[in-house]
Amino acid sequence: MPAFDIFNNDAFSLFSLTDAVEKIPYEPSLLGDMGLFSPAPVRTPMIGVERRDGVLTLIQTSERGSPSAKAGAIRPKLRNFNTSRLIKEDAIHSHELLNMRAFGSESDIQTVQAELMFRMGRLSSDLNVTLENHRLGAVQGIVLDADGSTIYNFFTEFGISQPAEISFTNAAVTAAGGMRAFLANNIVRPTLRALGATTPVQIMALCGDTFFDWFINHADVVSTYNNWQAAAELRQGKAFGEFEFGGVQFVNYRGTDDNSTIGISVAKVKFFPVGVRSLFQQAMAPGESMDLVGTMGRERYAQVLQDPSGRNAFVTLEVATYPLMFCTRPEVLLRGAYS
Repeated sequence: MPAFDIFNNDAFSLFSLTDAVEKIPYEPSLLGDMGLFSPAPVRTPMIGVERRDGVLTLIQTSERGSPSAKAGAIRPKLRNFNTSRLIKEDAIHSHELLNMRAFGSESDIQTVQAELMFRMGRLSSDLNVTLENHRLGAVQGIVLDADGSTIYNFFTEFGISQPAEISFTNAAVTAAGGMRAFLANNIVRPTLRALGATTPVQIMALCGDTFFDWFINHADVVSTYNNWQAAAELRQGKAFGEFEFGGVQFVNYRGTDDNSTIGISVAKVKFFPVGVRSLFQQAMAPGESMDLVGTMGRERYAQVLQDPSGRNAFVTLEVATYPLMFCTRPEVLLRGAYS
């Protein structure tokens, strides 16, 4: 059996394991792979988000020599948010390492490290899907915990009324030629006005299965793609595909296999702009170790903890992250439904 003092080897230090776990490929995840969230390492568990909304006002004409109009003060709004603590552990017991090597072998470190990294990989996968769940919440303005409770509702936090859900089951949508105008008036223009954007931005729509299947078969969409090479593939109704229409990139979002742990409700669609600087951010706070006090946070941490009883009967594997996924302009996040 490998000697348990191998866990004192540098290969199993906090920083060595953290580096190794960060190199484990992420589970398939659309929002994670998009790089939508700007990483924002911080030194403390709390961060401050400052909003300064510019206001355009008309200037009244006045007689020459009369007092000029006075500009009102634009006061920034500062709101503090706590990062979350996401942590999970596993244990390797001494009996699990029996017969892992022949007596006298010098490969004990490599063998045990392979088992350890396999276990760490499983823990890391759970963190991956949890972070994707937080990202999915942030692009809707409300980040939910694993039990469905609310971690942060950024609409209420910033004192903003959440835009009402847009119905896609009205005459303006079903009429021939109506879909493009409907998107322009209800999605594209409101988003650009809320952003105050002077340059074009991409708007993405994450679609549930029923909404996506209905949308790709809408007469306006079909007629648009009739003369395109992509028309054949569009007519196939490719599951979890994507395409552009009316200035919006529609994506059939693929969540977990149960389509409920992480996913978009089948008849729903969620809209958000892409390419807007600092719109979505991921704060990363430092972990819970004296070695990390005063350091900038990293995306995740991994370490091996010794048996506290002193019997050296097991070690605990731990993977943790201290994130906050947030949207600085939740008023630009729109939603729709088809039923």
